[in-house]
This record gives sequence, structure tokens and C-alpha cells, in this order.
Amino acid sequence: MAVVMYDLDGTLLDTAGEITRAVNLTLAEFGRQGVTEDDVRRWIGHGTGWLMKRAWEETDGPRNVSWDEVMSRFIAHYEATAGTSSTVFPHVLETIKKARAYGVRQAIVTNKERRFTERVLEKHGLHEAFDLIICGDSLPVKKPDPAVIDHCLAQFGASPGEALFIGDSAIDVSTARAAGVICWAVPYGYNLGKPIEEAMPDRIVP
Repeated sequence: MAVVMYDLDGTLLDTAGEITRAVNLTLAEFGRQGVTEDDVRRWIGHGTGWLMKRAWEETDGPRNVSWDEVMSRFIAHYEATAGTSSTVFPHVLETIKKARAYGVRQAIVTNKERRFTERVLEKHGLHEAFDLIICGDSLPVKKPDPAVIDHCLAQFGASPGEALFIGDSAIDVSTARAAGVICWAVPYGYNLGKPIEEAMPDRIVP
């Protein structure tokens, strides 16, 4: 393989706890009950705006509130919590180092916005580990649109047959498949609360 692309949340890093804290701090400001970390684990994958919308819909409280204000407060809270309690999953660092030693180009393709992605990677000393980082707001589209993978491959001058995508969700599998790229999946991630086997990745790598 010339290029390996990784999803971030649920694949390389366990970020659910700090995202949950940001969500609940936001909900509390608007007089709403909090949600559980298990809830948040099921909602991770489509970006923070979608996740916060789900949390808002699942809780009771004032309805006549500007959504821009809600997201503004969430952004402030997540900027404060990002990287504070997340952890790197086992064997991730060794895998990244080994791939680099083999001369493999490595990229992150995530739906998380850049401001949060960079903060989390910096907190874990991973920012310089990747040759390219594509975030949810880097392009006009995001996963599951295969254009995010097409863009990544174009940057490296690689073909789909030279690439591998590693993720934790059906979103990742469908994105890779639509781009004609092999997809491996980890079984410990989020995947909207469903077993990753249901998404039928090319291989499951525990």
C-alpha cells in the first residue's frame, strides 16, 4: 500500500468522554438535562453539528432558542474540553510508526471540524504524524461522499488500488467502497451503536 487513510474518532482516538462533557455543558446552559456517554458514542460520525442536534432533540427544555447560539456555546465548550480526557487506542501509535518506517504515506479523513481535529491531535502529539489531514470542513463535502477520498489520493498522486482506508463505522466503509478503496474496520469504535460486521468491511482488525 502506498497510502493509508484513517478515520479519527473511534478509530485512532477515544474522544467520546470529552465530547459528552461539551454537549452536557451546552445543554445545561439552556436548562436541559444531560445525555450519557453511551448516547454520544452512538451519535459520533456525522460531525459535531449533527451530534449536537441529536442531543438537543433527545432532551426537554426551552424550544424558542437560536440554533446559532446553541452551536456557538457548544463550540466554546468543545474547544475547552478537546484533548483533555481522550485517549489513543491500543497499538495505534505503533501502527502509525511502523507504516511510516515502511514509507507509507498516511492521512486522516474525518468529519470532525478542523479546529477540533487539530486541537486533539496536538494534545496527543500526533499532528506531525500524518502527511495530510482532511476534516469535515476542509472540502465542500464530507464522508460518506467519496470525493474526500478522491481528493486525498489526488494529493498523493495515488490510485484507489494503492490505498487502504481504516475506520470504525458504516460511514467509513461506504465512503471507501464508493471510492473503490479497500476498507478495514476496527470493532471497538462507535458506528452508531451497531456491530461493524453489519457494514461488511473487507477486513476487521482488532
